[in-house]
Amino acid sequence: MPVVLTVDPRSGVPIYLQVIEQVKRSVALGILAAGEQLPTVKQLALDLTINPNTVAKAYRELERDGVIETSPGRGSFVKSNGVADTTKSAARDVARDAFDAAIREAKSIGLGIADVRTLVAESISRWFTEEL
Repeated sequence: MPVVLTVDPRSGVPIYLQVIEQVKRSVALGILAAGEQLPTVKQLALDLTINPNTVAKAYRELERDGVIETSPGRGSFVKSNGVADTTKSAARDVARDAFDAAIREAKSIGLGIADVRTLVAESISRWFTEEL
């Protein structure tokens, strides 16, 4: 499998969510292509030295979100049907997670909503100058 997943048990983010985010990111970036097979639950659990139930939970959520499809006896694959929509949705999910983490961090260090809005507006202006 070309995709390499890692987990950090000390990050504070549940491991199954880390797996979900990394698979979605890999789909969004084209690292995982439509129809590509994911490692088996057992293999990924061994690779990451985590409980297979954790991987199974992540795969169930990914299937529910329409990112992968699982075929009994064959394995789990990046969903081929509607890949453009899945990719865009996966990219949005990754971005949403990053925004949530940044806003949670800003709030935890005492910034108010007005300060956060200003920072977000400044970032948008810096990165999307051609679209303004």
